[in-house]
Amino acid sequence: MLFYVVAYDIPDDKRRKKVSDLLEGYGKRVQYSVFECQLSQVKIDELRSRLRQRVKLSEDSVRFYPLSRHTLGQVEIWGEPPLTEVSSSIVI
Repeated sequence: MLFYVVAYDIPDDKRRKKVSDLLEGYGKRVQYSVFECQLSQVKIDELRSRLRQRVKLSEDSVRFYPLSRHTLGQVEIWGEPPLTEVSSSIVI
């Protein structure tokens, strides 16, 4: 499992809503257009595939920032909400 910050900038209201609704099924919204997601490789691949169907690359921007356990420990948060809890368990 990797921890991702997914951010987007989508000018079209309808597409933005579709992207937002999709991301809510994969992670936690921490800013208006920023989500924190803890995903396996299968799930991040699935999310990317589903997002490709909803965004218009000539107008929209979606960014995936993977955070390792090392960099995750260096995240500095001011205000709310707190960092999405990262599971320490391993599922095989």
